[in-house]
Amino acid sequence: MRLRSLVRISAAALALVLGTGPSAPVAADDPALPPIPAVPGLPIPSLPTDLLVPRFVGTEATPRPLPAPDVPQHPYLSANGTSSMHNDAYSTDAYDVSGPLGHDLGIRSRSYGIRECATIAFDSHGRLVGLCGGLEGFTMMVVDPVTLNPVDELQVSQRDLTSGANPLTDICGGTYFFLDPHDHAFATTTDAGIAEIAVGADGTLSRVRDWPMASYLSDDDCLVATGVDWSGRLWWFSQQGVVGTLDRATGQVGVLALPTGEGIFNSVSSDETGGMYAVTTHATYRLDADATGQPRVTWRIAYDRGTKVKPGTLSQGSGTSPTLIGRRWIAIADNAEPRSQVIVYDRRSGVTDRLHCQVPVLTEGASATENSLVAAGNSLIIENNYGYTGVQATMLGQSTTPGLARVLIERDGCRVAWTNNDVIAPTSVAKASLGNGLVYAYTKPVRSDLIDAWYLTAIDIRTGRVAWSRLTGTGIQWNNHYAAIYLGPDGTLYVATVAGLIRLADG
Repeated sequence: MRLRSLVRISAAALALVLGTGPSAPVAADDPALPPIPAVPGLPIPSLPTDLLVPRFVGTEATPRPLPAPDVPQHPYLSANGTSSMHNDAYSTDAYDVSGPLGHDLGIRSRSYGIRECATIAFDSHGRLVGLCGGLEGFTMMVVDPVTLNPVDELQVSQRDLTSGANPLTDICGGTYFFLDPHDHAFATTTDAGIAEIAVGADGTLSRVRDWPMASYLSDDDCLVATGVDWSGRLWWFSQQGVVGTLDRATGQVGVLALPTGEGIFNSVSSDETGGMYAVTTHATYRLDADATGQPRVTWRIAYDRGTKVKPGTLSQGSGTSPTLIGRRWIAIADNAEPRSQVIVYDRRSGVTDRLHCQVPVLTEGASATENSLVAAGNSLIIENNYGYTGVQATMLGQSTTPGLARVLIERDGCRVAWTNNDVIAPTSVAKASLGNGLVYAYTKPVRSDLIDAWYLTAIDIRTGRVAWSRLTGTGIQWNNHYAAIYLGPDGTLYVATVAGLIRLADG
């Protein structure tokens, strides 16, 4: 009882002193959530409970590089590993560099207030470029990779606070962007536009151009993602399944409406054959532009979308962006019952039977993912997000359903290589380091003492065993809430939380 009282008192006292008051976003269905402690310009605040949980568990890992099919460099994206939330045109979520091995790990953090930088890229100078969402809207930030201090920031778009949308789950116009080879970012906006923002040599931001697309959408629709094909044509995707192309030189726009009722809630991928790949709430698509630039459906494959929106997902359907592996495969996870399935298709032209395999994974009756599959060599890693209904789901010692699994792609099908049911990654957007053979997840164990302890965890890709876990902090302010893990060009690891950004590197 004494420890539980300490947890309650410490959290309440820190929230009272450091909380941001009425501007702190809370889940729409739980107005009783406490304010999130954060003071811009200072480290993400610690709690006294940091001293009551293990700081480091496990041992330093020995690097064992993992071979993987090459990912061709997209001519209109910045270098692989630096261009977007999912790293590259194939959305592999894998890096060639070696990330932290667990040697004398050092952590630095910086708070930007209640503002989460869910999508991060790296410019040609190695600085972080993040699209950061808060209650007020979305802001592009350039951040020093060592100090985490902001170099510059520019508001991209504002939220409509009268819409009733929950700012913790609203992905309209601000979740995804991509960075091109010239340090120009292309982001969707809350008013259904696409903004081009330049990062200067000194890190200053300037708005170059805006392309409004609202006239092609219904009033209750919004832009979710934008991408670029191998010809340099810009593509955009709406939540209600409208797909568009934009010729940036002429301003010509082409529009295609997918079948009624099919929504898009994730980002997209592209390959060197000219295809754009998207997953709706009903099917996986390859789209191409015809000779006039109009978007067209090349093929469509329906999947099992289940019977409901599972706790831990934003829609009734796949929570994954399409992951491409080599010149042949495209993979997603569905929303099936009793277990979600990893599905691998053959994307080569001329193939008549595209389904290669579908493999049930994770916990029966409690499996869901809202984060993309990680391409780890010729395999895929999936994490279980079942039960994450918002930040309140991981408070007072609670957490979500455990599970991380690896599926091997083989000549005659696929099989589950391992499942680790000790790892609990509520919403981590895991990332693989091909340079050392580890996959990183942001984890939170269940604790009966009510302490909310968040860890960065490294798992051996080959065996599924945890190599080590490093405490980042305790309390709601350390919740990453769907923000991805990133490795910088030098292997330094970054992850955003609802209150700022964390940097983790070997000593």
